[in-house]
Amino acid sequence: MPENSNSLVEAVNALTRAANDLASRVSQSSVAENSTRGIAEEWIQNAVQWLRLGVETTGAIVIGIGILVALWAFLRAMAARESANFNAIRLGFARYLALALEFQLGADILSTAITPSWDAIARLAAIAIIRTALNYFLMREISEETKRAENGSEADAREHDNPSEHIAV
Repeated sequence: MPENSNSLVEAVNALTRAANDLASRVSQSSVAENSTRGIAEEWIQNAVQWLRLGVETTGAIVIGIGILVALWAFLRAMAARESANFNAIRLGFARYLALALEFQLGADILSTAITPSWDAIARLAAIAIIRTALNYFLMREISEETKRAENGSEADAREHDNPSEHIAV
């Protein structure tokens, strides 16, 4: 029986070594996979951060261009000493602001996509609500002012077509 117990001990030891060897290989494979996954995740996060920065920069550039265009239109109107339609200048600038708000919201969404904590999601929701409301009211005002301008130009056109209708007798 001692021979059988030695054989049994040797068999158990051999099985233990094989199990440890297999566990070591699986562990090394997991470490390699996690390392590769970590590198890929880090690369993607960096790429998204650069993209977010580009989108934010684009929004800022759009605002800058809008300021320059509005300032140029205002200075031209002042230099010509004509009564300029300042609403047209203001609404033109509002279009630039609305576009810039869209870019800024996109940048916020990208930022939250790579760090989706509840705090970041709540901040994004608040920013999205504010920016969406601003954009809605800007676009509504632009639409109303455009309708008023079209109605005003139609009334001016009718007045120029038949000026005798507007002369008091």
